[in-house]
Amino acid sequence: MLKLYIGNKNYSSWSMRPWVLLKQAGVPFEEVMARFDSFDGDSAFKAKVAQVSPVGKVPVLVHEGLAVWDTLAIAEYLAETFPEQQLWPRDARARARARSVCAEMHSGFGALRGACPMNIEASLSQAGALAWRDKPDVRADVQRIVAMWTGLLEEFKGPMLFGEFSIADAYFAPVCMRIKNYALPVPGHITDYVRRVCELPGVKAWIDEALLEKEFVVFDEPYRTSR
Repeated sequence: MLKLYIGNKNYSSWSMRPWVLLKQAGVPFEEVMARFDSFDGDSAFKAKVAQVSPVGKVPVLVHEGLAVWDTLAIAEYLAETFPEQQLWPRDARARARARSVCAEMHSGFGALRGACPMNIEASLSQAGALAWRDKPDVRADVQRIVAMWTGLLEEFKGPMLFGEFSIADAYFAPVCMRIKNYALPVPGHITDYVRRVCELPGVKAWIDEALLEKEFVVFDEPYRTSR
């Protein structure tokens, strides 16, 4: 069986992507939680993840002795291993578009990620308002996301970015969490897409389990001193 090593569901946006993809596709897997205590070399987190990954980061997918430790690589591996699930769009041109927007997320939007770290349990509208007011790079990131999603939803007729659920929706699920929890100002049709993503069974399962976590990880909490 597949094993997926992940970090805390409340905070770990990169872990969320393959977990949601597997859950939404109905692919069985074993979850291995590596809870965040520190990212120092001698931390319990690093010791656990180092057993399967040379880079010591989550997520890591382990299958039949193979470890895959990059989210895009994990997505590609799952698409190839389970072709019947049609995790990428069927059309070749649409697949190329989906890979392009996932790669853009993978390497970009650093201002949004830095100013609005994922925190599913928290309501951070004030922090979002300050980031929106004071950080033009955050506004530029959100404006690019709005333009991207608008074009895809219009072209592929929704409800998901490429019509049906795909890797792209799993990849942008943590962005949906940021838009929602930081109350970032986006048009109504983007808010509707965020809501639809949150209602996906795989995403809802992640959110529900994140809300059950009781850890307060200080280095993931720039805006609060306690829950």
